[in-house]
Amino acid sequence: METLALLLILFSALMHALWNLMVKQSHDKTIFIWWMFLCSWLLMNLLMISLDLFPVLTPRLIALAALAAFCFVLYHWLGGFAYRQGDLSVTYPLAQTAMFYVPIWGVLFLGEQLSSLGILGIGLIALGAYCIQLRGLRLRDVIYPFTQLGNPSVQAALLAGLVYSIGVIIDKAGVDGYSPFGFTYVLVFFMIVYMTLNLLRPRYRGRILGGRQESPWLLIWSGPVILASFLSFRYGLVLAPVSYAVPVRQISLLIGVLIGLLFLGESFGRIRLTSVGLILAGVFCVWQG
Repeated sequence: METLALLLILFSALMHALWNLMVKQSHDKTIFIWWMFLCSWLLMNLLMISLDLFPVLTPRLIALAALAAFCFVLYHWLGGFAYRQGDLSVTYPLAQTAMFYVPIWGVLFLGEQLSSLGILGIGLIALGAYCIQLRGLRLRDVIYPFTQLGNPSVQAALLAGLVYSIGVIIDKAGVDGYSPFGFTYVLVFFMIVYMTLNLLRPRYRGRILGGRQESPWLLIWSGPVILASFLSFRYGLVLAPVSYAVPVRQISLLIGVLIGLLFLGESFGRIRLTSVGLILAGVFCVWQG
């Protein structure tokens, strides 16, 4: 994996962890995310006009962006349902199964070739991401999530992982065929459209304008942060196999743990320490591979 691609994806992971921290600090998270995406898209419009980055729209670009956006919005919806309705120590690990699917899709549909060291790195990262929210590291703790497959929240978590893996393969096809900026612009537009349709439901009536009651600085900074996450990941995706890029981005879990430890007073126990070690070892293997 090229060093530049690694740095871009690591920067994207940092920005990803930061915008998740912003969401955690907001009051109405669904509404805040909508405003955050809207701010990032408006900022893209300013960049597009000032730097003459207007995308050349084609039916294929529009279709890829619309499909990828649908997958990502559905992933967030399924993940949110799973986390709300189920035990986080069960649903979170299963939502990370996307990292098992992505290398398979990358090899089958994109013709990617992976080194043995790279495959080892993917496995270590996936294992670390899977374990980070477990209650224990004994065999029964590790396999427990798979014993709950009849639970709707568990089914939603598994489906979320599958849907995300499909979305990121479409994403890779988009940035390989078109300008990463232009593709991201159309992608974010469709994500806003889908999220707006969701907010038209009666339960959200009157809450969109309420999003303005969030901290002004939180809203102002959320747009650039999530935009930096989007763009750096997709420019990195151009330079790296998606089979490597998606697992490496899981370094955001390490950053999230550090943020929780340093700023939110969260604990850093044996399980998280082990998981972080696995993720770091995996990233190193992918880089060298």
